Amino acid sequence: MTQPGSVPEGIPPSRPAGSHHAFVTLVTNADYAMGATALARSIRRTGTDADIVVLHTGGVNPECLHPLAEFSCRLVATDLLPLSDGFNERHARHNVHSAAPFTKGRKPDFHSPLDNFCKLRLWQLTEYERCIFIDADALVLKNIDRYFAYPEFSAAPNVYESLADFHRLNSGVFVATPSLQTFDAMLTRLDTPDAFWPRTDQTFLQNFFPDWHGLPVTMNMLQYVWFNMPALWDWSSIGVLHYQYEKPWENDHPKAERLRPLINLWHAFLTGENIPDVADLPNPD
Repeated sequence: MTQPGSVPEGIPPSRPAGSHHAFVTLVTNADYAMGATALARSIRRTGTDADIVVLHTGGVNPECLHPLAEFSCRLVATDLLPLSDGFNERHARHNVHSAAPFTKGRKPDFHSPLDNFCKLRLWQLTEYERCIFIDADALVLKNIDRYFAYPEFSAAPNVYESLADFHRLNSGVFVATPSLQTFDAMLTRLDTPDAFWPRTDQTFLQNFFPDWHGLPVTMNMLQYVWFNMPALWDWSSIGVLHYQYEKPWENDHPKAERLRPLINLWHAFLTGENIPDVADLPNPD
């Protein structure tokens, strides 16, 4: 762990840590700042004592972060990773999306693949013993503190269409142990000559941790399960609901009507108004 007062390069925090554990998310623009607000409210409602850390890049107007003060979030300004020009060009939006197109759903126009690699700065947060990373397009629906005891690296499978996807992890939720040694090793592995990670951080993390430990699918319940695999959906068992692909704040959401109950739930957490007892919600037909 770092000495008190020391700050790893690239991530100056807004204030000292208040816990040995932290929920960490990443905000790269105004839309994800809104998502982080709903996420932070959902986490605080679980009664956790863990910190909420919001990594935020220069793409975010500081005013967009003001609502997070209500939830005592620890803001950590985050530089993009120090990667080579060749790496950055290979992972530009047009190159990533042409090499590995999103055919199952639609990514919003604001999606920037290079931003995704900023998740790796979590390993610089060595003031914490253990962190749970959660994408800002997610909600925590019940207390999940027991997963801080899970080993590094733990993630849920990328299941939203069929059980055949159990072999792939989804990096929207994962458990990790901050370490500067691990962070340095990641940078070395990440930016090797001609390296290309088609699903950005998700592909890289599965490569870096090939023996990753499995979290239950309920710890990263992907929204498409609602209509693709409804028998797998049980509100009372879901720890984290993840709005992969289309986002609940989009006005022109192409799957909005099919996902209306999930979108309504997200808006309730955003505003704090009429948040239902999730366990009492009806499961999909």
